[in-house]
Amino acid sequence: MEDPKPKIQLIEDADATGDVAAVYDEWRRKSGRQNVPGILKCFSHRPDFLREVMKFSDTVHFSEGHLTRRQKEAIASWVSYLNRCPY
Repeated sequence: MEDPKPKIQLIEDADATGDVAAVYDEWRRKSGRQNVPGILKCFSHRPDFLREVMKFSDTVHFSEGHLTRRQKEAIASWVSYLNRCPY
């Protein structure tokens, strides 16, 4: 049986302090969502790098280009489903 604990220890929203809390708050303000997704929390031990990941993600995932944001979100949802990963 698989160990349900993640390999990377995440800093949860309620436990975030200092720079991590500030970055989480920036993400909440920008996204309008309450809980920071686990994929971003993977970088929580390096808030400076987390900011860069968020900036990159905004550019790649949430900008218009050859695909619309809606199409990108649909693809991301489908891939998450195929990987049995909550999105």
